[in-house]
Amino acid sequence: MPLLDIRNLTIELDTPHGRVKALDKVSLMINPAEIHGLVGESGSGRSLLAKAVLGIPGHNWTIKADRMMWDGQNLLEMNSKQRRNLMGSEIAMIFQDPSSSLDPVICVGTQLIEAMPNNKKIPFWRRNKDKKKTAEKWLHKVGIKDTEKVMSSYAWELSEGECQKVMIAIAIANSPRLLIADEPTNSMEIDTQAQIFRLLTKLNQLQGVSILLISHELDTLSVWCDQLSVMYCGQIMESGPTAEIIAQPYHPYTKALLDNIPDYTGLKPHKSLMRTLPGSAPALQHLPIGCRLGPRCPQAEKKCVRRPNLCHKKNRYFACHFPYNEEPCNEDTTPTS
Repeated sequence: MPLLDIRNLTIELDTPHGRVKALDKVSLMINPAEIHGLVGESGSGRSLLAKAVLGIPGHNWTIKADRMMWDGQNLLEMNSKQRRNLMGSEIAMIFQDPSSSLDPVICVGTQLIEAMPNNKKIPFWRRNKDKKKTAEKWLHKVGIKDTEKVMSSYAWELSEGECQKVMIAIAIANSPRLLIADEPTNSMEIDTQAQIFRLLTKLNQLQGVSILLISHELDTLSVWCDQLSVMYCGQIMESGPTAEIIAQPYHPYTKALLDNIPDYTGLKPHKSLMRTLPGSAPALQHLPIGCRLGPRCPQAEKKCVRRPNLCHKKNRYFACHFPYNEEPCNEDTTPTS
């Protein structure tokens, strides 16, 4: 049974321009002990999906879904207290904007200790000292050397990179079953990025933590993720095993992302232009009908004014009328468990 099973999730936002669909029938499945990558441009709705799973919607959201299950429990039927308990014990998230996610009036060490569970095997008179040592251990693991100074500091006294490391330590200190990492290595140097990804991989392999890794860097996700979902403008374009998608993409958007990965071999002339997909992502109040990639798609034809059905080929899913390397599919084959 999948750990997280979402079917046809739609999020509508009330804006000054009227109601718009930020997410349109998005389906996502995460199995136990799996690293699932979610790639897409800024504004594609990745963070909205993560917040919907956590149960922290905005005041102007309207959420609809055929199914939104967590380990056999229906998230849509839970009350706010049940969702908070779930967030505190089983689901954790590394937010994209760490400095605004930390409390500015409470020191970082107190916030980290509050997020840690009590160890009932340790006598109560030793728990505070033990929690402090454990908190310093987690800060050291995420790449902070002067742990005592950071523990006694406030969020506004730390750099953006240090706040990001603290957020990661808070998220993983509670040993969640699902960790949602929204751009977890933002504002970090290259060697620290590799250290964080190795730590997340170790949590996945040794403790069986499932990870939803959100990023706009396809080359990074291709290294660390088992499964991959490609998102554009609130719709899932393609999903399946990462190695198969990288080797043979079906959707034109996935192929464009792979073609536009920067070449670091140094063979290109100096100041040569990088390949890009023509046009730009549309605003939410001016979304195209049918396939949302249509105005930018090199494969687009008249048929693309109708939204393509989700096609299922073996363990791959894609939504395109004219896929690469595969015959088109006319029937809606939304996956069911």
